[in-house]
Amino acid sequence: MSQQESKKTLINWDLVSVNPNDKNWDWKDLFYFWGVNIQSVIGFSLISSLYLVYNLNIFIVFFGTLLGSLLVYFFSNWIGGPSQKFGLPFVVLLRSSLGVKGAKYLGLLRTFVGIFMFGIQTYFLSKGFVYLIRVLLFSFEPSILDNDIFLIFFLGLNILDWISIILAIVIQVFLFSVGMIFNKKLIKFSAITVYTGIIMCFLIVLLNDVKISSASFVNSLEFQNIFNQKNLTPLLTVTGTVFAYFSIVILSFGDFTRYVKNKNELKKGNLSLLLNLIIFSFLALFIVTGADAFLNKEPENLSRILTNPTDIIGKSNNLLITSLVLIFIIIASASSNLIANFIPSQYTLINFIPSSISLKSASFIIGLLGFLVGIFWLTYLSQIGILSLIDTFGSFFGPLFGLMISDFYFIQNGKLNNKDIYSLEKDGDYYYSAGWHLKGVYSLILGFIFAASTIWNSSLIFLQSFSWIIGALITAIVYYLLARD
Repeated sequence: MSQQESKKTLINWDLVSVNPNDKNWDWKDLFYFWGVNIQSVIGFSLISSLYLVYNLNIFIVFFGTLLGSLLVYFFSNWIGGPSQKFGLPFVVLLRSSLGVKGAKYLGLLRTFVGIFMFGIQTYFLSKGFVYLIRVLLFSFEPSILDNDIFLIFFLGLNILDWISIILAIVIQVFLFSVGMIFNKKLIKFSAITVYTGIIMCFLIVLLNDVKISSASFVNSLEFQNIFNQKNLTPLLTVTGTVFAYFSIVILSFGDFTRYVKNKNELKKGNLSLLLNLIIFSFLALFIVTGADAFLNKEPENLSRILTNPTDIIGKSNNLLITSLVLIFIIIASASSNLIANFIPSQYTLINFIPSSISLKSASFIIGLLGFLVGIFWLTYLSQIGILSLIDTFGSFFGPLFGLMISDFYFIQNGKLNNKDIYSLEKDGDYYYSAGWHLKGVYSLILGFIFAASTIWNSSLIFLQSFSWIIGALITAIVYYLLARD
């Protein structure tokens, strides 16, 4: 095979090193990146639930959150460093440890999970559009929603559901397919807008009655028995839960750090995750406890407190506030979908057929498949336990991380042959055995077995929050022992 044919097979302008002029991300851009990752409805509910629902000591939750975010910080620095240095997405760097063909096929694991989660999140994102449309229709004519047409369902969706999910897909594909320069602006806009919305909600709750809301916030916090030995297990649980929440973005973090100016900006930007968690935790906790006080719930019965923002606004009779919050939720959900699911799927799809798939065509494929997942989610997919299968595929993510880290830092010693990373020539550094690095594949499978066992083995389910780390560690050690000279 000639070098020209190899280039046609493996080179794509979206997979080559970033132009130095485009490496303009600094720590503030990574602050927005981490802000978007925590600003989702799930993030809001998770943080407030950890502090309120489980009756844990506030310091245990706080330190557990910090420990979990510190793990994310170190892991993100490790995986983001090579991409920042060479300007390459993670799936191209994966060719070094799995071979040029191994990365092509095993990289599709990230595509499969990403597209499926994109579809599910788009389904729930469309619910925000449905609620917003209903509010607008009700404001225009209260009786219009009583028409029979809104009672006709197909695949569990009525006409407003169908309009909303199509709208959600079209808007996302249209915006997300422009390119990373525009995506950077979207991430910044989303982070600032959603934080503005959360601060507005905080001020509304606070100023409604400063004394009541402040007292509710203080009374909800548990300070007793911080040094009790029994707190060790909850501390580890919170740490694992926080890490697991962010783990889906760690593997493909290089897709973003390839645009970062230098290592110093990368490290400072990743530290901003801690700042985001502190700010977001305080605002979310105050809003939940303050809203609970005004909704006449029982503050002492924390297991019944509303921690989901959609549930909270559902209790509100103010259509303006409800509409604004719904808009903020839509923006937050779409931007987190972009980072966690859409962009990683774009790169891994392009890498599968670099000569034929472009950024636009990859976006259309993701949109179409995500749409199918979304429309069948309620009536079929959610009923057959498909999430367990997705979690199983996700068990490859930790081992993939461990493989790449072990290969780049300990086997390749931080070096990369930029020419051979795009070559299918048999004498290329990354061709290995017919394009597959069997030592890497073996290590990956072994790590996967350990990680997946925490899902399928009931005796090990208590380790599920740490399955990502377990798989990464096993794979990294096995690969190092096999691949070292």
